[in-house]
Amino acid sequence: MRQRSFFTAAVFAAIMVPTALTAQEPDTLAPGGLIPATTTMETAWDIPRNPLTDTTLGSSPLAAEIRRGFEIFIDPAGKAPRYTGNALTCGNCHLNAGQRERGLPLVAAATAFPEYNKRQGRILSLEDRIVGCFLRSLNATGTRRRGGAQLPTPASSEVLALSAYITWLSAGYPLGRDVEWRGRNVIPRGKLLPVASLDAGTGKALYLDRCANCHGEDGQGVAIGDKKAGPLWGPRSWNDGAGAARVYTLAGMIRHDMPYIDPGSLSDEEAQQISFFINTMPRPVFPYKAKDFATEAIPADAIYYTSHRRK
Repeated sequence: MRQRSFFTAAVFAAIMVPTALTAQEPDTLAPGGLIPATTTMETAWDIPRNPLTDTTLGSSPLAAEIRRGFEIFIDPAGKAPRYTGNALTCGNCHLNAGQRERGLPLVAAATAFPEYNKRQGRILSLEDRIVGCFLRSLNATGTRRRGGAQLPTPASSEVLALSAYITWLSAGYPLGRDVEWRGRNVIPRGKLLPVASLDAGTGKALYLDRCANCHGEDGQGVAIGDKKAGPLWGPRSWNDGAGAARVYTLAGMIRHDMPYIDPGSLSDEEAQQISFFINTMPRPVFPYKAKDFATEAIPADAIYYTSHRRK
């Protein structure tokens, strides 16, 4: 077994079983108990495994941490305000609380860690990876407190609670084994367009036609009932060091997850054009970009990085 942080190991020891789940999944769910990628309005906001309503979870201190992690996941600004510098939630990227097919699902994700990260050039624990999400996607570096921003660490209580929730979603899956639903929200390599060939004007026109109904012409999100789409640019969005600041990464999310109730209806090219437009718009600056890709070439679609070390 690969080494892992003490906390993650403790959670696994408490909730893991030695073999993969064998129970028959409900016909309405995709493999892994995930909401299908071709979700309808009826299931678009469903959460198959919700620790707040799961009566089998019990009332142990670990169960309390799992529930707290879930609450942070769906409302980081309310439950982890010291590390949240924008208006996004974890669920804006990891749809259905990390339980949608092709929506960056987190079921079994904990079994992949420790894992090498090219951007940081080192092995990351699950807690390290969560810290990165706080710093980049939730723009923790932009929080304003006396004495400057408060930055999370792998030992921060909010990070450990999120780790507990994600590890709970991984119960029953063997360590270190690939799962079929991980890494599927991508544009096929043969369909990737050179970044230099993408056009912000074309992307904007597509955005206004296909995305503005939910995200607004200003990209800040439109309230629809009790739901509101996340802001895509400006000070309330992810910073320029986040994964979504990569053109191809965001394009994969758009291609397979958007529009929210009609996912998969955009072409590979349309998704890339929209992604390029979104990532030409103003957003917060990640102050530590100079430390990224120190040992790896900067990917061609990392347009907020400037260096000769480009792929």
